[in-house]
Amino acid sequence: MIDKKLLDILACPVCKGDIVEDKEELLCTKCKRRYPVRDGIPIMLEEEARI
Repeated sequence: MIDKKLLDILACPVCKGDIVEDKEELLCTKCKRRYPVRDGIPIMLEEEARI
Protein backbone atom coordinates (compact mmCIF):
# COMPACT_ATOMS: atom_id res chain seq x y z
CA MET A 1 0.00 0.00 0.00
CA ILE A 2 1.33 3.43 -0.99
CA ASP A 3 1.19 6.26 1.53
CA LYS A 4 -1.68 8.71 0.88
CA LYS A 5 0.67 11.70 1.11
CA LEU A 6 2.83 10.24 -1.65
CA LEU A 7 -0.20 9.54 -3.87
CA ASP A 8 -1.28 13.17 -3.43
CA ILE A 9 1.95 14.46 -4.96
CA LEU A 10 2.49 11.83 -7.67
CA ALA A 11 1.47 12.63 -11.25
CA CYS A 12 1.63 10.62 -14.45
CA PRO A 13 4.95 11.39 -16.18
CA VAL A 14 3.25 11.23 -19.59
CA CYS A 15 0.07 13.31 -19.25
CA LYS A 16 0.44 14.80 -15.72
CA GLY A 17 -2.86 13.19 -14.66
CA ASP A 18 -3.70 12.20 -11.08
CA ILE A 19 -2.54 8.81 -9.81
CA VAL A 20 -4.64 6.40 -7.74
CA GLU A 21 -3.79 3.03 -6.26
CA ASP A 22 -5.44 0.06 -7.98
CA LYS A 23 -4.53 -3.32 -6.47
CA GLU A 24 -0.78 -3.83 -7.01
CA GLU A 25 -0.42 -0.96 -9.49
CA LEU A 26 -0.81 2.79 -9.76
CA LEU A 27 -3.39 4.00 -12.27
CA CYS A 28 -3.46 7.34 -14.07
CA THR A 29 -7.03 8.63 -14.01
CA LYS A 30 -6.50 10.62 -17.22
CA CYS A 31 -4.65 8.40 -19.73
CA LYS A 32 -5.31 5.07 -17.93
CA ARG A 33 -1.65 3.99 -17.92
CA ARG A 34 -0.79 1.53 -15.15
CA TYR A 35 2.54 1.76 -13.36
CA PRO A 36 3.96 -1.15 -11.36
CA VAL A 37 4.89 -1.05 -7.69
CA ARG A 38 7.89 -3.22 -6.83
CA ASP A 39 8.84 -3.84 -3.21
CA GLY A 40 6.71 -0.85 -2.21
CA ILE A 41 8.40 1.50 -4.70
CA PRO A 42 6.35 3.05 -7.54
CA ILE A 43 8.08 2.65 -10.91
CA MET A 44 6.90 5.81 -12.67
CA LEU A 45 8.68 5.33 -16.01
CA GLU A 46 6.83 5.61 -19.31
CA GLU A 47 8.48 2.48 -20.67
CA GLU A 48 7.34 0.47 -17.61
CA ALA A 49 3.69 1.53 -17.99
CA ARG A 50 0.93 -0.67 -19.35
CA ILE A 51 -1.99 0.83 -21.23
